[in-house]
Amino acid sequence: MEQKKILIITYYWPPAGGPGVQRWLKFAKYLPDFGWKPIIYTPENPSYPLLDETLMKDIPENIEMVRTKIWEPYQLAEKLNKSNKKFKAGQFDVGKNQSWKSKLSIWVRGNFFIPDARVFWVKPSVTFLEKYLKENKIDTIVTSGPPHSLHLIGLGLKNKMPDLKWVADFRDPWTEISYYKHLKLTKSSDKKHRQLESAVFKNADITLATSYTDAENFRKAGANAFCITNGFDESDSSKKAVENKNSQIEKAFTLSYIGVLEQLRNPENLWKALDELVKENAEFAADFKLKFVGRIDDKVLHSIENSSLKNHILNLGYLAHGKAVEEMQNSDMLLITNFPNEASKGIIPGKIFEYLASGKQILSFGPDKADVAKILEETQAGKHFSYQDTENIKKFILEKYELWKNDSLIENTQHIERFSRKNLTQQLTEVLK
Repeated sequence: MEQKKILIITYYWPPAGGPGVQRWLKFAKYLPDFGWKPIIYTPENPSYPLLDETLMKDIPENIEMVRTKIWEPYQLAEKLNKSNKKFKAGQFDVGKNQSWKSKLSIWVRGNFFIPDARVFWVKPSVTFLEKYLKENKIDTIVTSGPPHSLHLIGLGLKNKMPDLKWVADFRDPWTEISYYKHLKLTKSSDKKHRQLESAVFKNADITLATSYTDAENFRKAGANAFCITNGFDESDSSKKAVENKNSQIEKAFTLSYIGVLEQLRNPENLWKALDELVKENAEFAADFKLKFVGRIDDKVLHSIENSSLKNHILNLGYLAHGKAVEEMQNSDMLLITNFPNEASKGIIPGKIFEYLASGKQILSFGPDKADVAKILEETQAGKHFSYQDTENIKKFILEKYELWKNDSLIENTQHIERFSRKNLTQQLTEVLK
């Protein structure tokens, strides 16, 4: 039986690193098992904030790649202010950390590049793909955002080809994401963002969300929305990593954060709780290690280094994905953070699923009644806290520390099968029918 073709329009593709690349990389890996042939459309000359060559191994053999050139203004932004490099990863300085250059750059980013700085790829892509889709008899496309400008490619193609089946995949929300309110938008810019978002919701045949709350919100906004979460790939989650423990942390009670930590998701109450534990409990202080794997904002790191935690930090920097998974295995607890406001309760950071696959206890921060809290309760894999709590955090950490001391901190991987990448791909193909 001939496979059905599906064109996946994505900005992030190996050698890009970080969580944004993995969702459709993994879908593309397993789609052929369910009768679909994925074709990837991606920029020829992208400007990635992170690189991870090891992800190349997951690209399916002989997958068809289609590339065209893109122009992006990030080089100009970085000349204005070096900290603008953060924009590529959706980060920027906030509050007291903002200089006048940061404020100007954020204002320009929010008001001149709508919805984002990859918008200059939209028109040439629509022109190119309209011809490509017809010549290759492809009737199903996926646009993956952010960058949400890629959804405008889908919108443009849908307007020209009404019979085209279009799936708009939102790895993160558009106007409901926490940093949206920090973009210093004028009323007219805000209106334009919202009009474009609404047009995508109403014209896409299927809208995918990565969380239950986002899917519900998208449906309320007029989208035919379904939730397919991110997940873990069993081939990435081998327990072999435990054999390669870092000698520096082998005997330490290790709390690890894996990924990018920016100012808007900084759990200051956790640092306060840990600072107090180190001061109050000499035994805990002797055993404790705080490990970072990834890119931690320099201002966040600086604040931690100016506390009693300074001598407990192991900062390994960005590591290839496979090495990062090893460091998860070489930990006792894993930290995950979300934006603190209620509008972000639907965000489920992709790394939580690899955290689940590791079997380690998970310490989570974010708004009350978050989707992450629901997953942790269902899998009994950890506990979720608000950004105002401190005493209960200390109790939870000490409880796990006592179990660790007695060699009783057991791993738990129950009830996580539905989050495997292969099972999630099967869910996707059922939605595509």
